[in-house]
Amino acid sequence: MPDPYSHIATTETSFQEQLAEILELRATDARQQEMLQEYLSELDPPAGGKVIEIGCGTGAVTRALASVLNTCTVTGVDPSPVFIQKANELSDAYANLEFVVGDGRQLDFEAQSFDLAVFHTTLCHIPKPETAIQEANRILKPGGTLVIFDGDYVTGTVAIEEFDPLQIAVDKMIHNYVENKWFCRQLPKVLHTNGFETKRFRSHGYTGTRDSVYMQTILARGADLLALTGTVSAAHAEAIKNEARRRMEQDEFFSHISYVSAIAVKV
Repeated sequence: MPDPYSHIATTETSFQEQLAEILELRATDARQQEMLQEYLSELDPPAGGKVIEIGCGTGAVTRALASVLNTCTVTGVDPSPVFIQKANELSDAYANLEFVVGDGRQLDFEAQSFDLAVFHTTLCHIPKPETAIQEANRILKPGGTLVIFDGDYVTGTVAIEEFDPLQIAVDKMIHNYVENKWFCRQLPKVLHTNGFETKRFRSHGYTGTRDSVYMQTILARGADLLALTGTVSAAHAEAIKNEARRRMEQDEFFSHISYVSAIAVKV
């Protein structure tokens, strides 16, 4: 099954609405918010500058950009009309923010028109992500800043012992929802070969225990995929979800994913 984010605009509207809810749920996760602030605190575009988030989903990160960089105008772009509609509904309070439907590999903006471009957990879902980075290079001004934040999803784990059945669900989810789970490890070369000089490359750890609501959604979707593909029965999939809930209630739950952020400058 291909990563649905890679062709999100052609999926069923009800499916996009379900993903929109999950994106907003992830945005409420305390550690996700901390990781976002860790790289936002390092950004310093010029006052009055233009900022774009490419692959903005429902706009949670775009709203944070508009709040922190409140002297800039901020644009969010996503191929899903459902996501963009939701983003607009949630952004009435931001005068410096707009959302448009568009593909990050072929943006409808003039060359050298932005000071800062952000990809937040987007490029791992794009086939041939270097095409989106090349497009970001095109729309950025000389010396403009590119920020990439993404998951090193090969590190995704909930296992607390060998052969943990919950890990099978996480692995299934990552296999089906991530186009390129090795992307973070290829990123330094991709940036260098597409006209950027990396100024900062760092790791961020997402670790969740009983409060890891977002990781529960990953487990649940992975369990459903196992049942859908016939790997396990529907009853077995429900047992996986129940075990995850039990571990949370008993303080036995552990989850971890490593993330990477890169701040680079157009040369």
